[in-house]
Amino acid sequence: MLSIDVAQRRARLATRHRLAPSARSTDPVDIARSMVVLHATDPATVYLSVGARGIDLTPVDVEKALYDDRTLLRLLAMRRTMFVAPTELLPVLQASTCDALAHKQRRAYGRYIEQAGVVDGDIQSWLSDVEAETHTALLARGAATGVQLSKDVPRLRTQIDTAPGKSYSKPTSITTWVLVVLGAEGRIVRGRPNGSWASSQYTWAPVETWLPQGFSPVPAEQARVELVRQWLRAFGPAPVTDLKWWTGWTLGEVRKALAHLDTVEVDLDGVTGILLADDLDPAPTPEPWAALLPALDPTPMGWQSRDWFLGPHAEALFDRNGNIGPTIWADGRIVGGWAQRSDGEVVTGLLEDIDADTRKLIDAEIDRTTTWFGEVRAIPRFRTPLQRELTA
Repeated sequence: MLSIDVAQRRARLATRHRLAPSARSTDPVDIARSMVVLHATDPATVYLSVGARGIDLTPVDVEKALYDDRTLLRLLAMRRTMFVAPTELLPVLQASTCDALAHKQRRAYGRYIEQAGVVDGDIQSWLSDVEAETHTALLARGAATGVQLSKDVPRLRTQIDTAPGKSYSKPTSITTWVLVVLGAEGRIVRGRPNGSWASSQYTWAPVETWLPQGFSPVPAEQARVELVRQWLRAFGPAPVTDLKWWTGWTLGEVRKALAHLDTVEVDLDGVTGILLADDLDPAPTPEPWAALLPALDPTPMGWQSRDWFLGPHAEALFDRNGNIGPTIWADGRIVGGWAQRSDGEVVTGLLEDIDADTRKLIDAEIDRTTTWFGEVRAIPRFRTPLQRELTA
């Protein structure tokens, strides 16, 4: 069995994830393709992930790709997580993941509505009617927020208590539920934010007007094979458990997709990993590099087993829900964390000793990140121990 050590995995990461300076790109879509998808739970992550991997790019370039050229698209996909993906990948994501997600969410929301006893008759038929009415209203408006749509479709204001009798109980309208299902089905898309690029409030648009060219459906099995192939190219070699975690699929679905690909097993310091059979050539050692990656960046979120680049730093860099915060990287390993203070200053906290040359590389990335932010202040969606310490 071929052995691939940590140094080789870090070399692959540096070039394939476009983190070494010589591997960086001038195209936000090219950067997204390199990572398969960009993590977008926190809106600022998308922009900062591109900035860390870009050459002469600004947030305006990302906005252009998202909202003018529409070569990038924001959607809910693997693990019911928000991503930004190259629009060309939409058929693969839709068939491999989003269709099943829409079905699961509609059934879950239907159970809540049934338990609340606010609807007579067949719940799923009622939900389908509300979805159709909402889609029609959005077509008429062209673009709208959830609040605007709830004025057009009164049934969106139906209040449901998902935890009756509990101390944390809080009735909520079904507006977001309906929009989530329509989005997962690919019938509507998230458009421009209401505010800066760090805002999490979006307008919605019907897919017919946002992507008038449409896309050709792909069989689900074929789509899963293609998504696995792209993940292996970007994140391989890795254990099958990492792939299962990243996709959110069952182990059976993962193994079925792998059976259609020519892969080999490799030894990862005593753990069995998989790699595409045409991807065995060693990656050259890149030049020394450093990077400031944002919270939930797609690089650390690409694997479930992270010891080979994270080391002993999980306690400082993760919150209680398993979210990784902003990280400082040097030559393929995490050496610290960073944060933006309220006055815009980017501050760092090192967790390992580094030499003077690495310190210069990190300082250059601090300058790049500060310039990228400009006047924008990105409020974190969650806080890690080190981020709290740096902004205290």
